[in-house]
Amino acid sequence: MTGRYAVFGTPIAHSQSPRIHAMFARQAGIALDYVAIEAGHDDFAAKLAASGVAGANVTLPLKEDAFALCAGNVSARARRAGAVNTLLRDNEGWRGDNTDGPGLVRDLTERHGLDLRERRVLLLGAGGAARGVAPALLDAGIHSLYVVNRNSARADALADAMGEPGRVHARGWDALPALGEFDLLINATSAARSGALPPLPMGLASLRSAAVDLSYGEAAVAFLAWARAAGCTHAVDGLGMLVEQAAESFLLWHGLRPETDGVYAALSGQGDALVTAD
Repeated sequence: MTGRYAVFGTPIAHSQSPRIHAMFARQAGIALDYVAIEAGHDDFAAKLAASGVAGANVTLPLKEDAFALCAGNVSARARRAGAVNTLLRDNEGWRGDNTDGPGLVRDLTERHGLDLRERRVLLLGAGGAARGVAPALLDAGIHSLYVVNRNSARADALADAMGEPGRVHARGWDALPALGEFDLLINATSAARSGALPPLPMGLASLRSAAVDLSYGEAAVAFLAWARAAGCTHAVDGLGMLVEQAAESFLLWHGLRPETDGVYAALSGQGDALVTAD
């Protein structure tokens, strides 16, 4: 029997998730129907209910919507993040998890060879994408995390949710020039999709810094160009994270974790579509 799965979000037409899960399914010998479904805040719940899927991935801007839809039936890491990117149907309805953080950490440490321990980290953005990766960064041993958002209340809420006031600090965007250098800079905003990434001070980065955009393709170009101009040693887009978080979702649904290096290699030459990390 073919299992039906989907990714929900907007924009979604260029999502690589259907291709990724098709490659995973071939590895595992599983018959799988995985589609991309456009949905926003107003129609996500209805489209999910009508889809008939056994499981789903959730991307921008619906990760916090998905968390609310699970009504508390979520994993510990999803509860800590307050955001869900993976849904699995069980006897109680929808169960939620968040594989974004493990996917990011695995990509940075194993594929790109970055040591995250004791690093001073800047996280730009405080929405569902930022919420998904913040707990995993802390668990990976970073020294401190500065959450910066144009809406400072959102940054405060994310920092409070982490429960580590000595390590996690919230700031408004206007505070950026005074924050000094960071070892790792992560763009978790969606601003670049509309060409609206605000200017960033060059002083945030040094020759030892690494920069990561959770988006990939054209959506990552502006931030990564800034990172290279600022002298960062690494400028990484979100394609590897996308593959790794998808593998974690596949494990939750099917009980096995697929090999990811070959899938990443197959996709890495296709970075010119306007898409964001799922």
